[in-house]
Amino acid sequence: MAIQRMDNVGIVVEDLDAAIAFFVELGMELEGRTEVEGRFADQCTGLDGVRCDIAMLRTPDGHSRLELAKYRSPAAIDAGPRDRPHNTLGTHRVMFAVDDIEDTVDRLRAHGAGLVGTLAQYEDSYRLCYVRGLEGIIVGLAEQLS
Repeated sequence: MAIQRMDNVGIVVEDLDAAIAFFVELGMELEGRTEVEGRFADQCTGLDGVRCDIAMLRTPDGHSRLELAKYRSPAAIDAGPRDRPHNTLGTHRVMFAVDDIEDTVDRLRAHGAGLVGTLAQYEDSYRLCYVRGLEGIIVGLAEQLS
């Protein structure tokens, strides 16, 4: 067998507390926080002297997880403009199914998120949008209509 499941998606952030608050507002549940350091962290990342704070969040159904990481050392590297367009190579988004897309967008705006484009409807099936959250992270939202 090649894989068993997708375990998590990892995102490096500058402000771990703000990132946790953003994703908790979205509806994720904080599983825990810890500090990661040592030889295994250096070996896994290919970096030297890793010291990193991480937080693991899960979706309410328990099937998907998001790992947020704040590097204390070595310092995180700025990847350039945080308002990169959606078609930038290597950059995309994390998509979540929501039950009320307009309410979700309104709640995330209080955490600095803004629409990337506009709220769109795909046939009679879905309402969709992308919001750019803190640190330029693009989050996709999808509300199933039928």
